[in-house]
Amino acid sequence: MHPSRHAVRLSLFAALAGAMLAPGFASAQAAKVQKAAPAKPAAKALKRYTIEQFMATTSVTGASFSKDEKQILFSSNQSGIFNAYTMPVGGGTPRALTNSTTDTTYAVDYFYNDDRILFTRDQGGNEQNHLYVRELDGTERDLTPGAKLKASFAGWKPDGSGFYVVTNERDPKFFDLYLYDAASYKRSMVYQNDSGMNPSAISRDGNWLAFGKPNTTSDSDVYLYNLQTRQMKHITPHKEPASHSAADFDPESKRLLYTTNTDGEFTRIMAYDLATGATLEVEKADWDLLGTGYSRNGQHRVSVVNRDGSIDVRIHDKSGKAVALPKLPGGEMRQVTFSGSGRMMAFYLNGDRSPNNLYVHDFKSGKTVQLTRSLSPEIDPDDLVEAEVVRFRSFDGTVIPSIYYKPKSAAPNAKVPAVVYVHGGPGGQTMRGYSAQIQYLVNHGYAVLGINNRGSSGYGKTFFRADDRKHGMEPLWDCVEAKTWLASQGYIDPERIGIMGGSYGGYMTLAALAFRPEAFKVGIDIFGVSNWVRTLESIPPYWEAQRKALYDEIGDPVKDKEFLIATSPLFHAHQIRKPLMVIQGANDPRVIKPESDEIVEAVRKKGVEVEYVVFGDEGHGFSKKKNQAEASAKILAFLDKHLKP
Repeated sequence: MHPSRHAVRLSLFAALAGAMLAPGFASAQAAKVQKAAPAKPAAKALKRYTIEQFMATTSVTGASFSKDEKQILFSSNQSGIFNAYTMPVGGGTPRALTNSTTDTTYAVDYFYNDDRILFTRDQGGNEQNHLYVRELDGTERDLTPGAKLKASFAGWKPDGSGFYVVTNERDPKFFDLYLYDAASYKRSMVYQNDSGMNPSAISRDGNWLAFGKPNTTSDSDVYLYNLQTRQMKHITPHKEPASHSAADFDPESKRLLYTTNTDGEFTRIMAYDLATGATLEVEKADWDLLGTGYSRNGQHRVSVVNRDGSIDVRIHDKSGKAVALPKLPGGEMRQVTFSGSGRMMAFYLNGDRSPNNLYVHDFKSGKTVQLTRSLSPEIDPDDLVEAEVVRFRSFDGTVIPSIYYKPKSAAPNAKVPAVVYVHGGPGGQTMRGYSAQIQYLVNHGYAVLGINNRGSSGYGKTFFRADDRKHGMEPLWDCVEAKTWLASQGYIDPERIGIMGGSYGGYMTLAALAFRPEAFKVGIDIFGVSNWVRTLESIPPYWEAQRKALYDEIGDPVKDKEFLIATSPLFHAHQIRKPLMVIQGANDPRVIKPESDEIVEAVRKKGVEVEYVVFGDEGHGFSKKKNQAEASAKILAFLDKHLKP
């Protein structure tokens, strides 16, 4: 329910941590076929870096100010796995507040009135997160104990005397809302959820709840619930398919801000008056507005725009005037958080050649301080590459926007191999930004094209819906056309192009090898679906609200079984004849291990080379540096074996 965590859209599989890029867009009116810039002569000999050097980079995320605004809380994988850290707002040495060596731990927030913290942790990547408190003496307490439940922090009461939590402990399919006392941790149920809708926002006066109701992956609604009258109201009636999502209530608890793409291709921000039901447009852009939210003191409103593969942050003061933001080179501002007084603002700067770095800006003094230096000191950022936004026309003329990384060594007389890199989803998106895995491949001489095939987010609702019930067909053909674009560049060897991806991208990799076996030289499937029937049948129970929407887009495992079999690579594994690597997390709740076991067995039976890598302590993505390093090294070795002379 935190505004900065506003979901862009419904997606079956999350992007892989550290391996996949985030979302971006290219407008239809601006879509032009373009080639990458011609090769430039290298100014110096390029240094090759090992995966250990890339993994020496630290990943950091999240931010929260302490009560006295002297410390800032964040999450870091400095130890090899994410834990909660704190450090002075003026800079200094980070201090670990949690010390898990086995389970990923993310900081949530400082308490408003003292230095206790809330944090969340699952068990070995199973995504069954619990909410914990770290007491002032350093002891930890599970606030949501029990087996086979999932719980999330949902916001504070304005005075910090209590906080909200959603948990599916009562019914695995539905998330109930509780209010916890910040002193005693006693709780009371605020709302028992039997409808399957998703709690999205809570008004500051505690009288209103906003819910999201997914109808399909491209159609959703917002409902308002009055806790005093116990009445639920549908506030986004519409006829044509459109997406609506609650963002935040205003500080006075008089309006609900929400996003909608009704009457247009892109989402804009609207306000719903709680007293009158009147609606008013608050903000729009030529791209999707992903969401908006207010600072704790209500003096600032932050909005996020998904602009052509990049993130734009907008901040307005209470009067609606745009706030001037610090200008920093080398990246984009992300994850903005204000201190309680509003005097300071924490944010991250992320660039193609620079991973997330945490900054604090003091509005009173005008000073901006960089708190972290995440890139490994052994890596010269000048040896890394800037991404380009490129577009090409697919088989039917549809323009496909993509994020392209070109090796510095590439030249017509020194042709390089390439990889088509497919994002997760379905409906995810590849954006500009730092990816250790991609930079590692590019540093070792591979061109990488992060394709945003039809069905990707950020390019308008028509483009988004273009893959419905077409998985394994048109979106896959876009990937094949991406190979054609790469081969046309003049410095890429058309006989040495592979395909890889994670989650839904893993499915696309398997689909490419099974349904277009002539297209790619090699495939790398990371946590990918091989059997849609089983995957859709084994959806975690806490996805109940999204289940029907997923069936609508991909297929119903009962009603559409024949269609799903026709589009599932497992049932066509006899057609796979190119070398395949499969990577799987043993604890993955989304793409369960049998998905990979069976495709590996089926392909090996035909005598095709398959390398199978299983991580016993991972779920759907990489949470541990050692595993990401091992996987990346094996990926490079596999590609080198098959794509380099």
